[in-house]
Amino acid sequence: MEDDGDDEAVLDLPGGNPHDRWMRLALDEARAASAEDEVPVGAIVIAGGRVIASAHNQRERLADPTAHAEMIALTQAAAAVGSWRLEGCTLYVTLEPCPMCAGAILQARVPRVVWGAADPKAGAVESLYRLFEDPRLNHRVDHVGRVLADECGRILSEFFRGKRG
Repeated sequence: MEDDGDDEAVLDLPGGNPHDRWMRLALDEARAASAEDEVPVGAIVIAGGRVIASAHNQRERLADPTAHAEMIALTQAAAAVGSWRLEGCTLYVTLEPCPMCAGAILQARVPRVVWGAADPKAGAVESLYRLFEDPRLNHRVDHVGRVLADECGRILSEFFRGKRG
């Protein structure tokens, strides 16, 4: 995919692997979801080297099946940039996006997604589907997966273990 220059701001950050640094902010959102008894998934959107949106799952609180972290973060990011086209943005999310969220990411023209834990039951990036690379669609999304995967997966495992036990 063509470089639009926005990566420079993200890749030149001090403090180690920039993906780890941003994913830790998404993990903070996942912890906030867990504290609200929501499935602990967090997401942030970066543009120009800064966070323009941050969200976590709120399906229970809002009684809304579409209130996934990614969906809320995309809505916030669109408001922040004043456009539905999020072409200069990178989305960080702690769990591999589902088909609904992957579809919204494609529709929003997000060029890059960095995700944490794989989702073998609903993942639409690598696990079940490969929507970001589907040649039948008019947009592709560069993606990096399994960033801080152990930590992202652990918060989910602990949440569901608590629900069962």
